[in-house]
Amino acid sequence: MYTGTITDAGTFFKQLHEPVKTCMLSLREMILMQDMQVRETFKYGMPFYCYKKKMFCYLWMHHVSRKPYIGILNGDRVQHPLLLTENRAKIKIMLFDAYRALPAETVQNILKQAIDLYRPVEARLLTKEKSLFSLVSRGQKV
Repeated sequence: MYTGTITDAGTFFKQLHEPVKTCMLSLREMILMQDMQVRETFKYGMPFYCYKKKMFCYLWMHHVSRKPYIGILNGDRVQHPLLLTENRAKIKIMLFDAYRALPAETVQNILKQAIDLYRPVEARLLTKEKSLFSLVSRGQKV
């Protein structure tokens, strides 16, 4: 990994090597596609993602395994068996093997839970209705 000073998310992603670069860029896209109000910012030397100006997750590399991961802020309020707490009180992480396909549905489920922490109850209900509508419109049973 690059050891110089990185001042923006674009430079952060450019300096990564394959296959980690593709993995991180795919995660970035999944995060940004969650909601039109999700924005990318660069803080503490890493890309953070905000919903309505509140940070809810970030991308980074695990210090021991060197695997890419999503860090979920307020992760103590997000439940999923693949989220790890390690020695953190408020943040949970999900590690990824850059050589394998991303579990897109799982990632989207976790991201939705993380963003829902910042959405008003009415918006959460609308999102759920939209999800149900999309399933029905694709001919799936609910």
